Amino acid sequence: MQRCLDVFETMLAQSSFEFERPLTGMEIECNLVDGDYQPAMTNQEVLASIADPAYQTELGAYNIEFNVPPRPLPGRAALDLETEVRASLNAAEVKANEDGSHIVMVGILPTLMPEHLAGSWMSESTRYQALNDSIFTARGEDMTIDISGPERLSLQAATIAPESACTSMQLHLQVSPADFARNWNAAQVLAGPQLAVGANSPYFFGHQLWAETRIELFAQATDTRPDELKTQGVRPRVWFGERWITSIFDLFEENVRYFPSLLPELSDEDPAAELAAGRTPRLSELRLHNGTVYRWNRPVYDVVNGRPHLRVENRVLPAGPTVVDMMANAAFYYGLLRTLSEEDRPVWTKLSFAAAHHNFQEAAQHGMDARLYWPGLGEVTPDELVLRQLLPLAHDGLRRWGVAGEVCDRYLGVIEGRAKTGRTGASWQVATVQALQERGLARPQALAEMLRLYVQRMHSNEAVHTWD
Repeated sequence: MQRCLDVFETMLAQSSFEFERPLTGMEIECNLVDGDYQPAMTNQEVLASIADPAYQTELGAYNIEFNVPPRPLPGRAALDLETEVRASLNAAEVKANEDGSHIVMVGILPTLMPEHLAGSWMSESTRYQALNDSIFTARGEDMTIDISGPERLSLQAATIAPESACTSMQLHLQVSPADFARNWNAAQVLAGPQLAVGANSPYFFGHQLWAETRIELFAQATDTRPDELKTQGVRPRVWFGERWITSIFDLFEENVRYFPSLLPELSDEDPAAELAAGRTPRLSELRLHNGTVYRWNRPVYDVVNGRPHLRVENRVLPAGPTVVDMMANAAFYYGLLRTLSEEDRPVWTKLSFAAAHHNFQEAAQHGMDARLYWPGLGEVTPDELVLRQLLPLAHDGLRRWGVAGEVCDRYLGVIEGRAKTGRTGASWQVATVQALQERGLARPQALAEMLRLYVQRMHSNEAVHTWD
C-alpha cells in the first residue's frame, strides 16, 4: 500500500487525469421482501431472474444493488435518468415477483428483526466472509450495538450482520485533482443538511431510534476497535474525518497511516514499473484498502479505458423513498456542491470541522427537528437553512452545470416541499406506525402494514412530502 501511495503521489504531480467531461454516477442499494413484507433471503434467485449486470449482490442475502451508468449532468439528462431508473427498477420488480419477492428502497428495512439475521443471512461471497472474520479478529470480542433514541436499543452481535441493514444511495462526481479538495470539503459541509432533509431510517429491530439510524448503526456494526483502543483515540473505520483537506492525497495517506489492512489480497502489479513504462497503474491494494475505510465522503481512484480519474463518492443518503425523491436529493447535492466549491471564500473557512461533524450527527439523530450551525446564521432549523440559504445556492449551482430550468424546478421543488412540510421518509414512517398502533395494531404488525403502504406509494413515484 505504501508503494501504491508513493506512485499515486507522483501521478498527482505528473499524470493527466480524465475530467474534461465531468460524469455523475449513482448506486442504489435495495431490500427484498416476501408477500408479508418480511425480509426475503433470495438475492441469488432474484439476480438470476433479473440477469442484468447493473444489478449485483450486497452484504445481506436480502439486499441487491443497482448501479446506474455514469452520465453528464447538463440539459434534461436528469429527467431521462429518472425515466430510465424507474423503468429498470420496474422491470427488476417484475422479475423479482417470479420468486415471490418485492424490491423496497428504504434506509433500513422496518420489518427486519434479530431472528432474520441469525441464520444464513449473508450473500455467498468469500470477500464478505473474509471481511466479517477480519473485523472480529481485530476486535477480539462481540460487537455491541447501543443506539439511543425514543426507544433505546442495546444488544450484542457476533457477526457484522447488522451492517447489512444499512441500505443507501451513493452519488459519484468525477473531478480534477486540482478541484478535488474543494469538492470534498464542500461535501463534508453538506452532509448534515443532506441528512436532515433526506432521513429515511427511523426503525431498527422494531425500535424507533434516530431519524437516520443507518448512520449510527453502520458506525457501530463495522467497528474494529475494542473499548481500550477507543479510549486510546484509535480512529473508527466508519469515519467522518477530522480535518479539512488540501489534496486527495491527504485522505489516501490517512487511510494507510491510521487503518490496518483488513483484506490481505495482493496483485502482481509493480505500480512504479507500470508508471515508468507509460501505462496507468491500477493501484489495486490502495483501492481495496480504501474500500474498507468507510468515509461518508470517500475518495475514489479508478481507471477506465487506460485513463485514470478521481471521484468524490457521497455515501451520506439512505435509499428511497421514491425515484423522484432520490433524484431530488441528487440535484440538491450536485447543485450545492458546484456553488460551495467555487466560492471565493468557501464556507469551510468560516466553519470548524468539528461543527460540520456535529451538524452531521445532529441531523442523523433528529432529522428535520435538528439544530444546525451555519456561518452567518448561527444555529438554525433545517427548514430555515434550506429555504433561506441552501435552495438558492443549489439553483445557482445547477444553472452553472447547464441543467435545464424545468429539471431544477422539478427536483428542487421536492426539497422545498419537504422543508415546508417537515415531512421526510423518516417522519412519514413514524407518523404512520403511530397511527396504526393507535388503531390497535401491535408494533410488528404496524411495521409490516406501514411498509405495505410505503411500497404502494414508492411505486406511485409521488414525492414523500405529498404522502398522506
